[in-house]
Amino acid sequence: MLDYKGYLEKLTKFNENTYPLVNPHLREEIMQIPECSNEQMEQAINDAHEGYKTLKGLTSYDRSEILDRASKIVSDNKQLFAETISKESGKPIKFALGEVGRTIETLKFAAIEARKLEGESIPLDAAPNGDGRDAYTIYQPIGVVGAITPFNFPLNLVVHKVGPAIAAGNSIIVKPAEKTPLSSILLREALVEAGLPENAYIVITGDGPRLGKVLLESSVVKKITFTGSPQVGKLIKSQAGLKKVTLELGNNSALYIDESQKDKLEAIAKQAVNGAFAYNGQVCISTQRIYVHENIKEDLITHLKTQAEKLTYGDPLDENTDLTGLIDEKSQHRILEWLDEAEKAGATIISGGEKLENSIQPTILENVPRDAKISCEEVFGPVVLLNTVKDSDQALEEMNDSQYGLNAGVFTSDLAQALKFGHELDVGQVLINDVPTLRFDHMPYGGRKNSGYGHEGVKYAIHEMTNLKMISLNYKF
Repeated sequence: MLDYKGYLEKLTKFNENTYPLVNPHLREEIMQIPECSNEQMEQAINDAHEGYKTLKGLTSYDRSEILDRASKIVSDNKQLFAETISKESGKPIKFALGEVGRTIETLKFAAIEARKLEGESIPLDAAPNGDGRDAYTIYQPIGVVGAITPFNFPLNLVVHKVGPAIAAGNSIIVKPAEKTPLSSILLREALVEAGLPENAYIVITGDGPRLGKVLLESSVVKKITFTGSPQVGKLIKSQAGLKKVTLELGNNSALYIDESQKDKLEAIAKQAVNGAFAYNGQVCISTQRIYVHENIKEDLITHLKTQAEKLTYGDPLDENTDLTGLIDEKSQHRILEWLDEAEKAGATIISGGEKLENSIQPTILENVPRDAKISCEEVFGPVVLLNTVKDSDQALEEMNDSQYGLNAGVFTSDLAQALKFGHELDVGQVLINDVPTLRFDHMPYGGRKNSGYGHEGVKYAIHEMTNLKMISLNYKF
């Protein structure tokens, strides 16, 4: 049976310093986690380099089979993975099971893409002096990848870095969020059991800024892939030098609901409430800003309130639980301060807005000024705002008035209008007749502006973890 304790004991063997891992819902200590030293990270980099030498020697078939077997192992241990996610992140078990299901699919997609890393032929005789030459391109692994991952999806956001790295033939070091290291270790154990070389995937726990700096400064690490805040992302990019970099950063996802949807508002409200409040809104594509045509505003508010008030706060391991404690007390205080600021600036709280044990009541606001933090920053909590617009042009302008640009959603029955939003929204992904809190694991996923740099999504991440090489054959020489 998979277990993270043996791996943690190995880390502790070389460094006895630890820190407490806390259950976010109960705010109680779960266990002590190794606070790895810089020397441990440096050794991990050297070990990962040796792992890379082994892994790049495997065929794409071999790597694909490892990933496929790992997907089956995760599936066989689905409950263990889900309960681990719930324990360390406070995520309700039904959402944790969903995350495990997505992880299984991500591994399967990686297994498929490992066999499909194809170059192209290039007719060099298209150039004046190219006669007699055939050319083609190949993709080669880059080496050691350094991954820094967040707390909110402690398994699936890890596998979105690990799966593509292995598929391409790279080794990878994961520095998971201090608050959620266990899921990434379980994933490692599943991959090793599936046949992955021991040093091809290494997890190092401890302080992110300190250990991340070691990854950044190492000439052996060829790429940094990071999911987290824009502030840290910008720092990484400024210090990465010539390393490849992928950054998945913040967002304040916007949704527009057109007047043509007046007969579908109940169904849309259900999706919007799930998009805004799933896992307490601690999702980088959480539905945060809703713009609704003024003629249907009141009906939408009624449906949103009804759906929000049905949500149940409780034990993460209870299958009926929708909401749990926020990741920490600091987040709770920040959100309450932002709500207070918005009210003082003229916003009205329609529903919620109060402290709820270790969380916040699901909160809906209206008439929120654009410059209020609750609107222009990433809330990362159970809060959604609702502002009215007179037409689609105003909606488009207000949706684009953001420092972020990851996902956006539009509900409309007007095809021309849908296409206009698709082309003119300044975001990486536009979802027509869906809320922006939607991601399929094989789709391209990348942000604009302060939302990121580069792309994830299995196939797209693989290409960003490889080097393109051209080979020319002069057959008339």
